[in-house]
Amino acid sequence: MHLSLSAYLLLAATGGVAGLVDAIAGGGGLVALPVLLNLGFPPALALGTNKLQSFVGTSTAAGHYVRRGVVDLSACWLGVAFTFAGSLVGAWTVQQVDSGFLARLIPGLLVAILLYTVFRPEVGQADAPAGFGRRPFLAVVGLTLGFYDGFFGPGVGAFWTIAFVLGLGYNFKKATGYTKVMNLTSNLAAVLLFAGARRIDYPAALVMAAGQVGGARLGAGLVVKNGARFVRPIFLVVVAATVARLVWVALHRSP
Repeated sequence: MHLSLSAYLLLAATGGVAGLVDAIAGGGGLVALPVLLNLGFPPALALGTNKLQSFVGTSTAAGHYVRRGVVDLSACWLGVAFTFAGSLVGAWTVQQVDSGFLARLIPGLLVAILLYTVFRPEVGQADAPAGFGRRPFLAVVGLTLGFYDGFFGPGVGAFWTIAFVLGLGYNFKKATGYTKVMNLTSNLAAVLLFAGARRIDYPAALVMAAGQVGGARLGAGLVVKNGARFVRPIFLVVVAATVARLVWVALHRSP
């Protein structure tokens, strides 16, 4: 892609906003992908470029959560391993079958998460007893959501966050931190695959990544400082925006 200076400035700003949103509640792709597509990037190139710049921002946010003690890496290595494996299998599978079924199913699941969180305001405000053993949870959910992220992807951050809240009893702040580690894992698998297929525009991705670093640091810092009550409303907005985007894409998809 041959882009003007103004386009690169727009991409840097977009990366910053996407990094801020993603570090708090996920959904940075809702900001970044439309901008890339509107600049004329073919869909496959836009997806690959977005994954690389998102990987940098997610790395920044995850590192911040680890340094501030929100995330204990030794407690989630099993989830990392299964998420990475699931993501690779999902990315291979999507090349063999039609993902249209998930495109119709996922908005309904996200609406269920949205309604549950709205009508159960106490959920995720403080740590609660775990509903499952940590190792079985990380293995099963890691493989499932890793596969989903490699196969389809939209809303995976919301699924991880609500899974940590309901499955392991984490508050929203803690769940957000662990979600970033799992997102980072599946992003790495996607970046490797997109790079192998030469579907990344590196100049654009690196410019966006520069913005991502600043936005991700700011977003993660706000979460650490303000806690679960700060995350919850933004989480709800991001889930609602994801549902709206998926419905819009479905309605405007060519028959």
